[in-house]
Parts: sequence; C-alpha cells; structure tokens
Amino acid sequence: MRRHTVTYEPFDVVVVPFPFTDSAKTKRRPALVLSGKKDFSSIIEHTVLAMITSQKNEPWPLDVAINDIAESGLTSPSVVRMKLFTLDNRFIIRKSGSLSKNDQTNIKKI
Repeated sequence: MRRHTVTYEPFDVVVVPFPFTDSAKTKRRPALVLSGKKDFSSIIEHTVLAMITSQKNEPWPLDVAINDIAESGLTSPSVVRMKLFTLDNRFIIRKSGSLSKNDQTNIKKI
C-alpha cells in the first residue's frame, strides 16, 4: 500500500536533514527542490534536491547566488550549490519559501 506524502514543486526551498558526504551525521539545512510531482517525486515519493549554503563557504563551480532572500524564506545571503541528492519525501521537514522568477531563471541557465 502506498503512503501519502507531501510533494513539492521545482524551485521550492525546503528544510531537510542534509547528509554530509564524509559522515553518517545530518544537520537541518535549506535545500532547493529540483524534481516535481510530474517527475518521479510522486511515483517513488523521493525528491531530487540541491544544497543551499551561505556565501561564507568557499565557492564551487556552478554556484548560483540567491538574490531574493525574502521570497526564498532564507535568513542570510546564500547560494545554490549543485551538490545533489535524493531524499524520501517523509524526511522533508517543511517548506520555507520558493525562488523568485529571477532566481529561477539563473538556476535554469546552468
């Protein structure tokens, strides 16, 4: 029997227990939803996400600055980092906002 979970749309900003690549530990962090209901998110109930991090960190190739902090629900200047992962929808803690149309356009460029 399928369980019913909330699915999210591309460009939603959500809070998740972000996995560290060098450890089994997690920490609550914002992430950007890349997949949507029409993708496999509703079929297998997992979502493809990209890391969101503060600009205090060393830049990575393809980092994209989030210019509209308020609409995204973030509290400090941040970038979308193309460090991708999938997560069972049950583990998404909450939606904090969505990227503005301008920020969405910048993500689509990469």
